[in-house]
Amino acid sequence: MEQEVKLAELKAKLKNVIKRSVYVYRVDCGGCNGCEIEIFATISPVYDPERLGFKVVASPRHADILLFTGPMTRAMRLPAIRAYQAAPDPKIVVAYGTCGCSGGIFHDCYSVWGGTGSIFPVDVYIPGCPPTPGATIYGLGLALDLLQQKMKGKQYTEKEVARITPQYAGVSPDLARDIEREARRLSGYLHGRRITEKYLQFVREDPLAVDQKIKELVKQEKDSRLAEVYLSLHKIYLDYLGKTEKAGHHAG
Repeated sequence: MEQEVKLAELKAKLKNVIKRSVYVYRVDCGGCNGCEIEIFATISPVYDPERLGFKVVASPRHADILLFTGPMTRAMRLPAIRAYQAAPDPKIVVAYGTCGCSGGIFHDCYSVWGGTGSIFPVDVYIPGCPPTPGATIYGLGLALDLLQQKMKGKQYTEKEVARITPQYAGVSPDLARDIEREARRLSGYLHGRRITEKYLQFVREDPLAVDQKIKELVKQEKDSRLAEVYLSLHKIYLDYLGKTEKAGHHAG
């Protein structure tokens, strides 16, 4: 009896598993064809998305994922709606490219409704003008995960006891935001984050000794460009301290 129950549970689970390739149908809503060129590059043997299970199909009736490109023009609104209605549920809607996400430079044209989201509930946005093949495959991977969730009927709900741990614990969120933003602007995303972590470590250890530590770090640093970045971050920290002191005086 117990084995029969387990077997029934297993069969029920297997119904919610995709046992074939994921079918993608592209709907051009009135773009410049820049996105289409990148999509064609993505499905070429160089990137070969079919090895990951993604296959482009010619009919929305076979589609699991609808890929909308270009701004939503008035001429293509009804054909796009027909394609959406023809695709079987559950389905994933992907807004592809800057125009698909927001309408792009055509957002305020008389013949444009806006982005894909102005007509359909969008599940995944793939920004770019146009997106690269790497970004396309990454976005389709996210869409595949969402499709699995829809098929299994599961949704994560955050509990009341769940707490989000700040990335830079012990440091004011406003200060950490300004420091990281400047570091990324000067050094890029990856190195900017590393520089931010190193600088804010000084702030955590001893806020009063940051000035001395930065001066010592700049003297020892062989890369003059990196020393300049640390000095720029330190200026933001000093400005933050000045604003905090003024706010304290006004409150007193």
